[in-house]
Amino acid sequence: MTSLREEYEVLEHKILAPAASFSSKTKGRLKDEPKDPVRTEYQRDRDRIIHSKAFRRLSHKTQVFIAPEKDHYRTRLTHALEVAQIARTVARALRLNEDLTEAIALGHDLGHTPFGHIGEDALTECLQEINAPKKIFRHNEQSLRVVDVVEKKGRGLNLTYEVRDGILNHTGDKDPETLEGQIVKICDRVAYVNHDIDDALRAGVISFSDLPQEPIAILGNTHGERINTLVNDMVEASSDLERIRLSPRVEKALNDLRSWLFEAVYLNPDAKSEDKKAKQMLKEIFYYFYERPQELPEAFKPQHEDELPIRICDYIAGMTDRFALRLFEELFVPKRWMV
Repeated sequence: MTSLREEYEVLEHKILAPAASFSSKTKGRLKDEPKDPVRTEYQRDRDRIIHSKAFRRLSHKTQVFIAPEKDHYRTRLTHALEVAQIARTVARALRLNEDLTEAIALGHDLGHTPFGHIGEDALTECLQEINAPKKIFRHNEQSLRVVDVVEKKGRGLNLTYEVRDGILNHTGDKDPETLEGQIVKICDRVAYVNHDIDDALRAGVISFSDLPQEPIAILGNTHGERINTLVNDMVEASSDLERIRLSPRVEKALNDLRSWLFEAVYLNPDAKSEDKKAKQMLKEIFYYFYERPQELPEAFKPQHEDELPIRICDYIAGMTDRFALRLFEELFVPKRWMV
């Protein structure tokens, strides 16, 4: 009797483009396991990511603004959801595999530290100061490590090769092997450039008149207009399905807008006034456990001495902003003595 999964796999071959990634042709998992009778391999990966602890913690991790008091600023979780929505739209328009696209998008930032990219900088400085074998902490590498070895108390999520490849290569010089992964790589930038403008406007860090005129004239005046321009351009420019790309004119406008954001927002002293404090706090936590490895939670204790730096990174990178603040207070702030 044919299972529902097998029926859907046949349907994929009927409706998807020949260049799509077919779930029945996955390169497989790190560890073999029986097929699911209902879900395809990529649907299964998406579900595993959504139900993971690392995914839930993204709701309390900084995107740009540290510890914002208002409700509408983006977090790592809302960023992942926005990337997934934009990427699925592109995948559907190009008749590529939406389930694979969504799984990569939802999992791409699972390894992000608390307090945004400042956490990456803090851990990189620690690794270099102790002359650890690993010199640079990269969130994409940590995201892969989360799904491979950190989740489920060291067992990992055992995801497919294509999802793991997309997570690892969503940033950096190397492109994902699949077109679906390439969609996520571009949509990640599309999402954060636009929602970071939205958040910076809401925070009063910038005003609309500050936005650079040339890229705005090309991409659009509003958040929705810019997303629409970028999605439509990506679909049109990638219609040959040789690789996913933007047209040169639109890509330049997006990159110019991103460069402007670095100066106006990401390095703005008003937006980043607490960065030094956050970095120092994470470094203090790192060195506390580096000097006292026996106090690490059981799940993060290294089996060998040379594993200690990366296991501390695993622990810290998995923290939410508020957990890191609470732990720092517990470790370093004197408690009131009651009599």
